[in-house]
Amino acid sequence: MPKSYPSEVRERAVRMALDRLADYPSMAAACRDLAPKLDVGIETLRKWIMQAQADAGNRVGPTSVELEEIRRPKKENRELREINDVLKAATSFFARELDPRTRP
Repeated sequence: MPKSYPSEVRERAVRMALDRLADYPSMAAACRDLAPKLDVGIETLRKWIMQAQADAGNRVGPTSVELEEIRRPKKENRELREINDVLKAATSFFARELDPRTRP
């Protein structure tokens, strides 16, 4: 399971990385240097920076709001399918219970 970071840690790490990004030849170099200092994964920091840049309009890509709009219906569909599976199982169970051929 991925490690979850508090939002304050994320915001501080992104702010620090964005402030120092110009000091490095690339974002990857910045992440390799800063991630251990911030006690986060290199790829995690890179994703946070890219998302912050997309949210600010400095990078092409979906914003956090757009990503949430995409995730919400997917989560609802998954939950509804699980509920449907439970209802189907319950229906077949109760149908067997009420079947006069199987009653003593």
